[in-house]
Amino acid sequence: MNVDDNFRNLEKGIKLDVDLKDNYGGYLRLEQVLSAQIPLSDPPHHDEMLFIIQHQVSELWLKLIVHELKAAIAHIKEEKLDIASKILARVKQVQKQLFEQWGVLETLTPSEYVQFRHVFGSASGFQSVQYRMVEFLLGNKNEDILKMFPDDSDSHDDLCAVLNSPSIYDVFLQHLHKLGYKIPDKCTNRKWKEPHQFNEDLVLVFVDIYKDTNKHWDAYALCEQLVDVEQSFQMWRFRHMKTVERIIGFKKGSGGSSGVSFLKKALELTFFPELLDVRTHL
Repeated sequence: MNVDDNFRNLEKGIKLDVDLKDNYGGYLRLEQVLSAQIPLSDPPHHDEMLFIIQHQVSELWLKLIVHELKAAIAHIKEEKLDIASKILARVKQVQKQLFEQWGVLETLTPSEYVQFRHVFGSASGFQSVQYRMVEFLLGNKNEDILKMFPDDSDSHDDLCAVLNSPSIYDVFLQHLHKLGYKIPDKCTNRKWKEPHQFNEDLVLVFVDIYKDTNKHWDAYALCEQLVDVEQSFQMWRFRHMKTVERIIGFKKGSGGSSGVSFLKKALELTFFPELLDVRTHL
């Protein structure tokens, strides 16, 4: 093989004199992003870098999910269910990335993790503002979560705003009510900071939608997108629990929770109970 066959000259049109503020790294602020991984172990433990990057990447994906869910809510309010469905399809793909990431963290063995776990003290994913925002946007409201953040902090204000606003399910039910569906008043006129409560009468509305999908296609399609998002979220929760179980067993969580037992209880929570129950009645 000739050496020249394995060499490619740069094309003449490629810009080589790009200003540092306008280049790839500048646009993505890579100097800030790639300098944010600062291990605390001394001397630095090799695997702490994995742990830090895993969680930073998760936060970036969660930021995108928050961004997309807020957009989906806005489009449902504008009666643009088709656009909202497309956005939820993207959310599901982001959720896949979050799910698969656990496989990377699972390469961290218990004996490796225990060597640097002490350095982050009481820091815990339980304190993730963006994770809580995702849960609030999907409807798992819990006002007590606000106690983790100072009253005068941006985190507290951001979470409080989402807590007191209708979730994506609330907005969807309001949309159906506007179209003439017999949505119970308890579902459209309530305190948004409280979690949605299962309603049998609402199940009957969804039974009608699912029995004639052609007639109610837009509503039906969004129902299925919501179910997909919930299922993906539950799969993420389960994988999280199994990863924690694999690495620390049944030790307490770093934030003071019971660890695996606490995560198992989260699997019982549901965002859209009627959309799951409707299957029993078809």
